[in-house]
Amino acid sequence: MYLIRSGTVVTAEKSIDADVLVEGEKVVKIGKNLSFTDAKTIDASGKFILPGGIDPHTHFDLPMFDTVSSDDHYTGHKAAAFGGTTTVMDFIPQPDEGKLADGVAEWRGKADPKAAIDFGFHMNITRLDEEIEKEIPKLLEHGIPTLKVFTAYNGKLRLEDDEIFRVLKIAKEHNMLTMVHAENGDVIEELVAEFLADGKTDPIWHARSRPGWLAVEAVLRMAALAAEAKASLYVVHMNTAGGVEMLNYARQQGVRVMGETCPQYLFFNEEHLSRPDGAKWICSPPMRTKTDNTRLWKALIENEFQVLGTDHCPFFYDGTTEIDYEGSPIAIPGKELGKDDFTKIPNGLPAVQDRLLILWTRAVSTGEMTPNQFVALTSTNAAKIFGLYPQKGTIAEGSDADLVIWDPEKKIKYGVAQSHHRTDYNLFEGWELIGYPEKVFLRGNLIVDGEEWHGKAGLGKFLHRVPNGEFI
Repeated sequence: MYLIRSGTVVTAEKSIDADVLVEGEKVVKIGKNLSFTDAKTIDASGKFILPGGIDPHTHFDLPMFDTVSSDDHYTGHKAAAFGGTTTVMDFIPQPDEGKLADGVAEWRGKADPKAAIDFGFHMNITRLDEEIEKEIPKLLEHGIPTLKVFTAYNGKLRLEDDEIFRVLKIAKEHNMLTMVHAENGDVIEELVAEFLADGKTDPIWHARSRPGWLAVEAVLRMAALAAEAKASLYVVHMNTAGGVEMLNYARQQGVRVMGETCPQYLFFNEEHLSRPDGAKWICSPPMRTKTDNTRLWKALIENEFQVLGTDHCPFFYDGTTEIDYEGSPIAIPGKELGKDDFTKIPNGLPAVQDRLLILWTRAVSTGEMTPNQFVALTSTNAAKIFGLYPQKGTIAEGSDADLVIWDPEKKIKYGVAQSHHRTDYNLFEGWELIGYPEKVFLRGNLIVDGEEWHGKAGLGKFLHRVPNGEFI
């Protein structure tokens, strides 16, 4: 039992000066001047008490090209916890053959023994036939009410528009939510071939082969399909100013579409891909322009986006050189695989620990965003959209005791030395941060205490999520 005293409890709706009593895995009492003799008391004076962050967009242990993302369901969860995130959601690749349930079983087998924080899954739908259509509703029995479709990665992940439309209609019928990666796969394939034939192989051509205009087009096209299907849609990792305008237009027309962006699209652009180490910034969809950065930031501050996720999918920058992780050397092939060909650079980057730290520093500490907005964008909205609220995403009597004691005054020079991602670089190297987690609780278990790690593999639980999440 813990009694956290004299902090400011922050939810998406309000902030109050109060004590929080935790018994077992739950918050059991919130109030002033609480007193329990059997509780271990923690003084949170001058600190905020926040609900643990929820990152609905991560990729752990994901095979890609000739390697695998360098964080698994333990190392990535540990990094998330050090950044104040206590719940993550990963994506299950659809098996090339067999049933969707086979994919669920495989990914549960990977995650269950390693999970250090609580987690859920979305199911990728990358192959569709009558049998798969019948199987989709059965995912609800596995606690998976969310699907993801792609308009890119031709011949690998992409569904055609008519297939996406059928997925949307099935999702609508069963109160499920469809998520979409919105680009134009046909044009990407054409440009990649053109650039390679011209010897254009540097990282910058990754971005130029995935035009921003065609991402804008894809957002509107997917919103149109959702409108016709009368279904809800969640557009992942939005990265263009025009995409924001299409999102707003669709919502103004009554379409049930929601948008997510990620830290990398707020702060980085094609100039970073042009650097000698530009491969570090390779992800899909790619970084855009400074104009896009500015518009995306405005959209986040003004609540035009519903969620800030990460699309965390890290790789080593130099996978030929070992790093130390928890006292053991490790090296995993990474970005060097594409040193002569941008199409062979693994797509993805580390961010799951950085998300809350960067947003607080750049938005809350500057006064551009309230702590309540911060909680909504990083925790509460995701809990509501993805069927976890009020178990997760808030601080309330009866909710899981996923709590972060946040020191708004702590300053730190951040980078790979402070990051717990299992990789050899950090995008925010050398950034001066203000505001940092002091203690992190997962269901009443103190898992992060300053720089001490008290979590362990297997402590995290799979979250059996329910359908009919909220539209925000």
